[in-house]
Amino acid sequence: MTITELLSGGGGIVGLLLVLLTLVQIAPIKVNPWTAIGKAVGRAINGDVIEKLEETRRTLDDHIKTDDARNADMHRAAILRFNNELLRDIPHTREEFFEVLSEIDFYEQYCDTHKEYINNRAIHAVANIKRVYDDRLIKHDFL
Repeated sequence: MTITELLSGGGGIVGLLLVLLTLVQIAPIKVNPWTAIGKAVGRAINGDVIEKLEETRRTLDDHIKTDDARNADMHRAAILRFNNELLRDIPHTREEFFEVLSEIDFYEQYCDTHKEYINNRAIHAVANIKRVYDDRLIKHDFL
């Protein structure tokens, strides 16, 4: 069948529709109707699977958020423990200070990027650890 026969014959409307769907473009945005039709059919067929994937993604995001907060809690606990040792006059090496300072870096970065995370329990401990480190660095009296 030729295009003329499709347009004039028994498949006139269907043929015209097929030709239009294949040739339609809106400048400067190119519109491919076959892609839109394919996506619509795909969504109709896979709607349940897509919804289940979205539900799984939301659950995974919640778990990641909880795990990140738990990880920050562990860094905060290490900071508070180290500060408690300083308050009890337990001596520390310079390497131990390096370790706790890296804990502080991670913890402060997490707090900066997660404004909803409650941080008021470690602010003074961090300040004290940094102050003691600076004092010992000046005096050269690490363990």
